[in-house]
Amino acid sequence: MNRTADLVLTAKRRMLPIYRPRELVLERGQGARVWDRDGREFVDFAAGIAVCSLGHGDPDLQAALTEQAGRLWHTSNVFYSEPPIRLVEELAAASGFAERVFLCNSGSEANEAAIKLVRRWASQQGREAGRRVILTFRGSFHGRTLAAVTATAQPKYQEGYEPLPGGFRYVDFNDEVAVEAAMAAGDVAAVMVEPVQGEGGVMPAKPGFLRFLREQCDRHGALLVLDEIQCGMGRTGELFACHGEGVVPDILTLAKALGGGFPIGALLAGPKVAEVMQFGAHGSTFGGNPLAAAVARVALRKLASPAVLGNVARQADRLRAGLAALDAEFGLFAQVRGRGLMIGAALGPDHAGRAGEILDHCARHGLLLLQAGPDVLRFVPALTISDADIDEGLARLRAALADFVAA
Repeated sequence: MNRTADLVLTAKRRMLPIYRPRELVLERGQGARVWDRDGREFVDFAAGIAVCSLGHGDPDLQAALTEQAGRLWHTSNVFYSEPPIRLVEELAAASGFAERVFLCNSGSEANEAAIKLVRRWASQQGREAGRRVILTFRGSFHGRTLAAVTATAQPKYQEGYEPLPGGFRYVDFNDEVAVEAAMAAGDVAAVMVEPVQGEGGVMPAKPGFLRFLREQCDRHGALLVLDEIQCGMGRTGELFACHGEGVVPDILTLAKALGGGFPIGALLAGPKVAEVMQFGAHGSTFGGNPLAAAVARVALRKLASPAVLGNVARQADRLRAGLAALDAEFGLFAQVRGRGLMIGAALGPDHAGRAGEILDHCARHGLLLLQAGPDVLRFVPALTISDADIDEGLARLRAALADFVAA
């Protein structure tokens, strides 16, 4: 039995079977390319689900991790260390609105903290428990912890975990009338929204919708919480997606690209909520780990650079043009949508539900790609990806689509 087959067999036997990975074992990466244990090369249009936004093997991230590893790995939050202190200051400055920052380990934890912060704020406002509702949107995805999965307005993620926590209300995304009706009762404490829904099919907020939500929150005395875990950190061509909309949230959550592949999450708190949580109100053993914070500082600096943000706009145009050419040839896509290098190609009705099959063909042709539900191909490559890698990835996608059509 070869080494790959042996490893896959062990994984199937010992790992909780909550994932369904393709049967290859990735071993190393450089830039927008990765290699498996059998030496096969892949163009990576997935970037660890929008995590490795500086590509694989970035030397500056490696240097930051190595240097910090030689100094201090962990202290817990019983003591200070310098990297997280520097990081929270830099995040607050970059955001343009945050006064305080909470560091954690993942997007789910950041959103869980946001939910708790909303509820604590509402309590301090004198609101009874029944008037602390958080409004979220169908098609959203906010994480896998119990409160975050309840905020996620998709039943497929919630089934079997009942009873779910109360205090959430769902409306259709991009529907102003539904939002107004949902907030009319006066019991909404916060609106929680992704500027671009990721798992919901790479669906961007329509122009003006985030500003409308900001106005509604101000009118009804509610907080605006922006979940930028996938769409933030340069993914849309702005460091924060809300910057492109001119919208200032009260709370913003980050993770994924913030660590460039090293686990870290963050909650950014604006003036209304910056002092709500005091000693003992929340915590995390590993949150603010010096290793993660040291890497995130470098990632933040690089992702905010004009060179990276400019590349996002240029490569987004290149990728969209390539997808348009493929659609002209194969006629598979009903719509190509998204912002920046967060792009979804929605399959037409004749091929609905078959995104997974296309991904299988892509892997056989040396392309790593994602789906966002059964009908949408999701493209979230490194923000530093080159012209050559975009073109080669599109060429491999064309070969995969040709096989799919012929099958």
